[in-house]
Amino acid sequence: MATAPKTPSLPASVTEPDGSAVVRVLSYNIRSMRDDREALARVVRACEPDLVLIQEAPRFFRWRKKAAWLAAHSDLVVLGGGATAAGPLLLCSLRATVERTEDVLLPRTPGLHQRGFATAVVRIGGARLGVLSCHLSLQGEERYAQARLLLEQLARMGVGHAIAGGDLNDRPEGKSFRLLAGELQDCWAVAPWGGEFTSVPADPHQRIDAIFATEGVEVLGCGVPELPRADVVAATDHLPVLAAVRVPAER
Repeated sequence: MATAPKTPSLPASVTEPDGSAVVRVLSYNIRSMRDDREALARVVRACEPDLVLIQEAPRFFRWRKKAAWLAAHSDLVVLGGGATAAGPLLLCSLRATVERTEDVLLPRTPGLHQRGFATAVVRIGGARLGVLSCHLSLQGEERYAQARLLLEQLARMGVGHAIAGGDLNDRPEGKSFRLLAGELQDCWAVAPWGGEFTSVPADPHQRIDAIFATEGVEVLGCGVPELPRADVVAATDHLPVLAAVRVPAER
């Protein structure tokens, strides 16, 4: 796995005296929890996230029960999304106070999968933060259109600071990835930490999952955390991306 210079660990979650908040954000494609659920929960729990941006959450039979199971076994709660967002799901810790949530279904190309965004606005300490989880199309032109819609959705959320992340199905040199990285901070590029490549766990060779932040959010570190190999290989077919960011207090 390609690696960047590492710090011993990412900063812990904390609310600063000025009201700003250090927030740990995890983005993770969980392949509908079809693999080892216990290993999956251990991976999420080990990352100690405040916000989890999930892709390929369960969407069919008893999907709410499965999402609740993952949240409970990861010491988190369900924030929004799931089948109602066509797969993206948001989890959060009890640090987050929920202001609102919205599931967005995207225009669908006949013959291709329905896609969507799971979004929320939360407050952590004195910070107010928009959150968006996405899983972009495998088809290039549809994927690019969805990347544009992601930027538009962040603008419509009406927040000063936001985090977006997910499975882009695109590499950093790709058209859709470059569009997002041109308008937002690519957290790995700003503050690389841990591993770079997210696919596949047994032989990581490409970065197709990413976390982005709007201007004004300070990126403290971002990358694939070092976790027990047996767990990350058993949990799903992607590696998780973990970021620590400092979000200014809302004035």
